[in-house]
Amino acid sequence: MVLKRQKSGSVVCASCGNLVGVRDERCYNCGRWNPGLWGWAPVVRSFGQDLGFVQLIIWGCTGLYVATLLASGGNIGSSGIFSFLSPSTQALFLFGASGAVPVFGYGRWWTVLSASWLHGSLLHILFNMLWVRQIAPSTAELYGAGRMVIIYTVAGVCGFFLSSVAGAYFGFMPFAFLRGAGLTIGASASIFGLFGALVHYGRRTGASMVHREALQYAVILFVFGLVMTGVDNYAHAGGFVGGYVTARLMDPLKPERIDHLAGALVCIVLVILSVVVSVVHGLTLF
Repeated sequence: MVLKRQKSGSVVCASCGNLVGVRDERCYNCGRWNPGLWGWAPVVRSFGQDLGFVQLIIWGCTGLYVATLLASGGNIGSSGIFSFLSPSTQALFLFGASGAVPVFGYGRWWTVLSASWLHGSLLHILFNMLWVRQIAPSTAELYGAGRMVIIYTVAGVCGFFLSSVAGAYFGFMPFAFLRGAGLTIGASASIFGLFGALVHYGRRTGASMVHREALQYAVILFVFGLVMTGVDNYAHAGGFVGGYVTARLMDPLKPERIDHLAGALVCIVLVILSVVVSVVHGLTLF
């Protein structure tokens, strides 16, 4: 693929897919400003409907998983299928695990951003990335790639914030699934946010199949989490609500705007910064 800017002729609008002039200020069909993205629209669309963000999530999570394994040294877990190739708690804390201990114990509030990109075992990351690969492209198709990334990021923040608060203040609860988490990680909070966005899309547009299937998957996975040990149900619930509310604010019946793509890039930069700050701050503690 040649990354070449188009300077003349027609291009496909980044929002609605209709042909527009490369120099048009606004799309006559959907009203999007700068629909040709300064001539870079063909290059951007060559990455697919999700503009490559799904692959970025998958490779980003995989890279951090490998990094936490390397940082674990000889403390990599290997007992049982659910803990096979699990990084050490210290390594996960170092790279930005969230929860009551990091957020309230050490003041590492930025970890609500980084925790969605970390995973605790091979099975953990495998299942989460399969879910990302399955539903993130569908969400990007309905909302646009930029809004999908914003929803994904905000849902993760909401989920881990709720879990951290619950872990700090509900530790006295008699049942484990009501206590929150002292240390928590995983993309599932963000994945539940995508389910929330799909549920809202179904309600907003009248697409009953989208609404029904997304809600069914969310309920099944949430109930599964209630009966399994070690599952952060507060993160799941917070992620779903965060995704639903964010999707509602970003009306799916309106076309995606250039500022949504800019917001998505800001989200990615903030995640990268949160991981970097976590490592730098963590090294001062150990």
